[in-house]
Amino acid sequence: MRIVLVGPPGAGKGTQAVRLAEKLGIPHISTGDLFRANISRQTELGKLAKSYMDAGNLVPDEVTIAMAKDRMEQPDAEKGFLLDGFPRNVSQAEALDRLLRDEQMTLDAVLDLEVPEEEVVKRIAGRRICRNDSSHVFHVTYSPPKQEGVCDVCDGELYQRDDDSEDTVRKRLEVYHTQTEPIIDYYKAQELVVTISSLGPVDEITQRALEALKREKAGK
Repeated sequence: MRIVLVGPPGAGKGTQAVRLAEKLGIPHISTGDLFRANISRQTELGKLAKSYMDAGNLVPDEVTIAMAKDRMEQPDAEKGFLLDGFPRNVSQAEALDRLLRDEQMTLDAVLDLEVPEEEVVKRIAGRRICRNDSSHVFHVTYSPPKQEGVCDVCDGELYQRDDDSEDTVRKRLEVYHTQTEPIIDYYKAQELVVTISSLGPVDEITQRALEALKREKAGK
């Protein structure tokens, strides 16, 4: 299957992308991974992307699209892929359509992870990270430490990252609503959107997504 995964920040896209790609036997292609891989390998696209990032500018759509094209042409993506973080806006979605058309490929589904805005704010603003080891992550509501402000694993100080503050989260949501959300209507016009709730245990959300994708594929 060829799938695009969309949803607001805090919807659990990263977690579900990895799980769904593994269950479906297709590669998980995220823009973050594409940038890191191209920059670390010092490809021409990686050098170009780094020049924009070092200058504090956004990487232009055409560079992101070229990286995605290169990745989708790899042998492991022949039977499908799951795109996470791309396309990010309507112009990228249109470019992806052209790319797939040129390659005589089609999208099977656009999986929209739906979550209420206040839940997004609660999920992200409640995160606390250990200063000693950023892999030690807690949540003031869902997985609180035994002692407030102290890591259960190493007794390090827990803190809230600047980009996890409520104000920053709400600004990120504004950007999502303005730039990325319009692609849902774009794909709805192509009857590709499958919307599921991203509330509940991680396993349940994965199963919900797999069943919805199966129904979508069966209906075609």
